[in-house]
Amino acid sequence: MPDRYLYLLVDSLCLLFPLIFTFHPKIRFYRHWRSFFVPCLVTAMVFILWDALFTAKGIWSFNDRYLLGIYLLGLPLEEYLFFIFIPYACVFLYYNITRFYTIPVTGRSVANGTVLFICVLAFMAIIYMPLLYTSVTFLLLAALLTLLLVLRASFLPAFYISFLVTLIPFFLSNGVLTGAVTPQPVVIYNDSYNLGIRLVTIPIEDTFYGMAMLLMNIAGFEYMKGLAHRPVAVASSTV
Repeated sequence: MPDRYLYLLVDSLCLLFPLIFTFHPKIRFYRHWRSFFVPCLVTAMVFILWDALFTAKGIWSFNDRYLLGIYLLGLPLEEYLFFIFIPYACVFLYYNITRFYTIPVTGRSVANGTVLFICVLAFMAIIYMPLLYTSVTFLLLAALLTLLLVLRASFLPAFYISFLVTLIPFFLSNGVLTGAVTPQPVVIYNDSYNLGIRLVTIPIEDTFYGMAMLLMNIAGFEYMKGLAHRPVAVASSTV
């Protein structure tokens, strides 16, 4: 396989099995496509803007050797697909966890743990403010979690569990993109803007970046599902 198909292959393999099982009669995730795609596209626009700005600033870049060579706003086509294919796979997993399993975690313990996590994220973002990838990622995730706590989002326990499960394919796919199995990485990070801590080849910030992206997608998915099941009030008229 030519090197230029590598990033596209990673994207496609992440989507393959979730898409196939979308139509399984016991799953039928396709019934929730509207609930998925609307917030996914909104989240993608946020992350694409972030991505484009950071690419322009040189915080990260892309290796042409592993790309098709189709660019828009300085980003390769594969990067746009990443913000659709990866959330699809992750939300599909979250949907099945919530559908087929009982989450054995109390809301109070999750809330307390989330508050502590927010404090750590905010502290790290402040002390590492000059490291833009670190500070922006941690601040965004802290802000999202704070908002969901204020809104008393009931899906946080299921989100945390699904996120832990997604770490397995995350390390596999992101390892490929960061050079774990290739002579050069697909995505090249400027360590002047991050902590310089790598999980094998993956910057530690990528974990929290992925968490923020998944959190936005799942929050939107749950919101859209709630709208879909909300009873429609029918106005009565008198003659």
